[in-house]
Amino acid sequence: MNKNIILASNNKHKIQEIKAKLRVLNIDVLSQSESGCNIDVEENGTTFAENAAIKAKALYEILKKPVIADDSGLEVDYLDGAPGVYSARFCGPDATDKDKYNKILELLKDVNDIKKRAARFKCVICYIDEQGKEHFFEGVCEGRISFEPKGDSNFGYDPIFLVGDRTFAEMSEEEKNKISHRGLAIDKLFKYLKKQ
Repeated sequence: MNKNIILASNNKHKIQEIKAKLRVLNIDVLSQSESGCNIDVEENGTTFAENAAIKAKALYEILKKPVIADDSGLEVDYLDGAPGVYSARFCGPDATDKDKYNKILELLKDVNDIKKRAARFKCVICYIDEQGKEHFFEGVCEGRISFEPKGDSNFGYDPIFLVGDRTFAEMSEEEKNKISHRGLAIDKLFKYLKKQ
């Protein structure tokens, strides 16, 4: 297999992770800007799958080439699954990652039992093939919300998401990618594409 797939994103971190995985299959992953198609789509779905499909369809309609889009977020049990699909805009459009994770910590400040701080990261990838058919791949990483931020990486909610005794922000990129929600969803996409 030797082909290009367009990723509905310009996020360098995301592109590198997916590129590294699919390179083994001789698939080159191009960002939106590399494909010459920079579009900004309103993600107004109510699930990760809907949002991923909205982005993928918008790009596919223009390029008529295979595309990948993903949507992901943090679900906290104590908050009835919030922030969920609103993870990126949980504190408004101009909030920093620090603002967002501090809001979660504030909302859980009276929850002293670590077992009641259960949470998970979810990622759904929508892959649209050459024929325009949609395929979905989900990755879930279970964890808990820490009592304080820890780690050097300040990406998203990583400093407060505990897996075992370490937060995502305390792990190397390689360690995190092996167990992360996006890493698991990419693995499922990889297995599917390998069979094609």
